[in-house]
Amino acid sequence: MQPDEDVRAVTLASAIDFEGFRRACRALWADQVGPDRVSWSTAQDPEADLFAAAANAAAASTAPPVSVPSGFMPLCESAILHRDPSRFALLYRLLWRLQIEPALRHDTLDPDWAAVHEMAQAVRADMHRMRTSVRFRAIEDGAAGGPLHVAWFEPEHHIVEATASFFAQRDAAMRWAILTPERSVRWDGARLLAGAPARRDQAPAADAGDEAWLGYCRSLFDPARGELSELPKRDGAAPCEMPSGSAAVRSTTRVRRGPNDPQGYRRPTQPQPGAGQPATPGGGAPATLPALREALERCRECPIGEHATQAVPGEGLRHARLMFVGEQPGDQEDLQGRPFVGPAGQLFNRALAQLGIERRDVYITNAVKHFKFELRGKRRIHKTPAQQEAAACLHWLESEIELADPGVLVALGATAARQLMGTAVAVTRQRGQWLKRADGRCVLIALHPSALLRMEPEDKEAAYDAWLRDLRKAADGASR
Repeated sequence: MQPDEDVRAVTLASAIDFEGFRRACRALWADQVGPDRVSWSTAQDPEADLFAAAANAAAASTAPPVSVPSGFMPLCESAILHRDPSRFALLYRLLWRLQIEPALRHDTLDPDWAAVHEMAQAVRADMHRMRTSVRFRAIEDGAAGGPLHVAWFEPEHHIVEATASFFAQRDAAMRWAILTPERSVRWDGARLLAGAPARRDQAPAADAGDEAWLGYCRSLFDPARGELSELPKRDGAAPCEMPSGSAAVRSTTRVRRGPNDPQGYRRPTQPQPGAGQPATPGGGAPATLPALREALERCRECPIGEHATQAVPGEGLRHARLMFVGEQPGDQEDLQGRPFVGPAGQLFNRALAQLGIERRDVYITNAVKHFKFELRGKRRIHKTPAQQEAAACLHWLESEIELADPGVLVALGATAARQLMGTAVAVTRQRGQWLKRADGRCVLIALHPSALLRMEPEDKEAAYDAWLRDLRKAADGASR
């Protein structure tokens, strides 16, 4: 049956064909084809129209670029790896709306924005799970490059190729293969190769013979398939996702925790300062902000750092007029290593834009530097740090304040206010008020943006306006 002629059929080369998706979006926008008139598919779909892919690519070559916020494309790069078949339609609908609804850029509570963020978050969590839970088994195959290390992994989304470069950099000194039901990858010591999908029953148990592994691996990887870099994939997030410290070559790269620990999110054990050991190589407090960031990665003064992906130091302008202090990193901050980049961070960015403040002109940090969470199924749910855990992190915050040397401080939420003032602060009663620290620095008390996100829909607009007035008071006070 022929499709309705009012519907534009778009067929992408693969499930992760991001460049093809971009070209198709430009062509659709140039022809003013609305989201409800587009049918998306990939070349792997049984009913895909292979001629549509070529036509879209040709039309897109002359299409003008569209205008999107700076964070939209990285968000799409992650979301497109999601397994939901409706992701292409969702992303194009959001792209279309961004062109005709200017206010949508700052509306982080919009359902389309929220759905895309949720997809991207699920993808990043799956990539993180792959990076931290893959366990290699060494097999002697007689090759000159040493033993072959083989692992089995079952991804939830299309992340295998996007994550492979991480292992190629971390374990560049050994030969390895990762078998998955979707696509297998292998590192021969110099290049990444793509292989056919595998089945779990084709991966023998731990006590099975090595020859079964070797025979199956040889059948999967044919050099004629080409290097992995030649296949469609999300461009390299590996350098920023590499764990700090040296990565020793080992056949079992992760250790499973007990049943009550957050499996799949544990960092590899690293040297860390203990009792009587300085946090910095020279001893004493870090002398510069880069030294402080490096020391934070080694901190295990409380249990939170053991399970987080990485420490999340502050960022921004030294000697800034304003320093914003939140509670702790969230899920997205933990994965990206930057403060205020999740949903609460998007709301915070919106407020800064409305106040006429550039994010790069302020300093942004958190009172606690690692993400504390509890697992519910496969989701990581924010958990408020205990007072002892926050107290263990206080010296890092004080060092950061001294080194950043801001004009005034803004405490976003109760944990930040308590850390900055040294005593409990009733945020809802004292919001918008100036308090003075023992060192003479002024602190304005304000709600944390995540508190606004948790409010009832009918209360959000008024609460946001009040919160914006508090932040404007801080900006005016810093100017004076």
